[in-house]
Amino acid sequence: MSPTETHINIFSLNCWGLKYVSRHRSERIQAITRYLESSQFDIIALQELWVYADYDIVRSRLSKCLPFSKFFYSGALGAGLAIFSRFPIVAATIHPYSLNGSPLDVIAGDWFVGKAAASVLISHPTLGQVQVFNTHLFAQGGEGGPEHHRAHRLVNAWEFAKLAKQAAELGRYVIAAGDFNSIPTTLPMTVIRNHASLSDAWEATHPPSSFTSATSPSMPSPSQAIEMFGVTADSPLNTYSAGKQLDVHARAWQGKRLDYILFRDPAPPLAPAASLPTLVATNARVLLTDPVPGSPFSYSDHFGVSATLQIKYPGHGRDPTMSNIELRTAQKQPQSTIPALAAPGPAQSSTMLAAADARAVIGALTTCYRYSRTRAKRHLSLFGLSVGALIFLVATATLFPTVATPFIVLGGAATTWLGTTMLYAGFVYGRWEANALMNVIEELELYQKSVEVAASTGELEASIKP
Repeated sequence: MSPTETHINIFSLNCWGLKYVSRHRSERIQAITRYLESSQFDIIALQELWVYADYDIVRSRLSKCLPFSKFFYSGALGAGLAIFSRFPIVAATIHPYSLNGSPLDVIAGDWFVGKAAASVLISHPTLGQVQVFNTHLFAQGGEGGPEHHRAHRLVNAWEFAKLAKQAAELGRYVIAAGDFNSIPTTLPMTVIRNHASLSDAWEATHPPSSFTSATSPSMPSPSQAIEMFGVTADSPLNTYSAGKQLDVHARAWQGKRLDYILFRDPAPPLAPAASLPTLVATNARVLLTDPVPGSPFSYSDHFGVSATLQIKYPGHGRDPTMSNIELRTAQKQPQSTIPALAAPGPAQSSTMLAAADARAVIGALTTCYRYSRTRAKRHLSLFGLSVGALIFLVATATLFPTVATPFIVLGGAATTWLGTTMLYAGFVYGRWEANALMNVIEELELYQKSVEVAASTGELEASIKP
């Protein structure tokens, strides 16, 4: 194995690159590109890189060190996702999430950009196939709800976890990066890490005290919060967050950790375990915490995150008698969701989403389903009122003086627009949301039942035993 292929260095950043809206966008994209050009990352995942011209700038400047890249399209305005790789990209795909908020929520814009899970399949010289995911989950809902907002992010989390799990079951290593819009203790991150058996590079390389000391009476400084908790958003050190109205969690922790780099090994195939390499996180950092050099603004409204994954073989060496094909088809147990602080051994237990967590997700989705049905009926009622108002205007138009004609026409146009919008929101989107929720609810109910049956028969313990 070449000494240069003993590690994989990954970087992820939400660039906040919405055209006409994001402040200092062009200057920041140039600064981000200069930083990446001078760094030595093997894989880079960028979110909110919505303007193709900005992607083109990054691609051209990084083409010598990271010659392979993919810009992903989704929704009306694009997913804003891009992946750059030093290793050859042999396939690429994007999975738009089935729920991304409401089309009526124009300001938030999640529905229009089509939040998605993008991925590329890279050919690594020693690991073989590695599937690299880049995602940006639904933004609204906060850490505790309301449920009808949190449900959309939970649907995103479940769909993402299934994709990562399926990739590992195909015998691929999995690396996942992005803005998950969730702090580590929330249900969406529990779903992602447990159902897909993904390890968190930050938690794997930082002591547990980093996650519990926030309960201390003394509040950490903003810089300490970054070092201790891995804060990537809503930090007082970020010029775009300074003075912003923050929620309770961000105020208590001096920001939030919303950006992650996750990873796992392939699921065990039907072959004897021997020498399949293991990915081990050896370093994770929060980067780009200072303002752009020579400028009074930060690189983005998020900080960047990086992780170094060591490619480690059982027994600290590779069996020289094994070919690359034999090496990649040898059995290997996947890593646990949160590895021990010590260097993990080659065989580790898998995790799975607990039945209690599945019930919690089902509860949130069911609440959202009921809310969705009620909201759809309200929108259709407004559609009916709009039709009635339009008929009234047409029928009584001759009773008004000629000078009122422009106002009647304007009122008719507004009523027509409102009625059309309410028909779309109540019938088309209302049915869309309800059906998508019901699909995931029934899927989770089947999963929950299978876990409970396996647990009662003892098959669950056997299935996750190393």
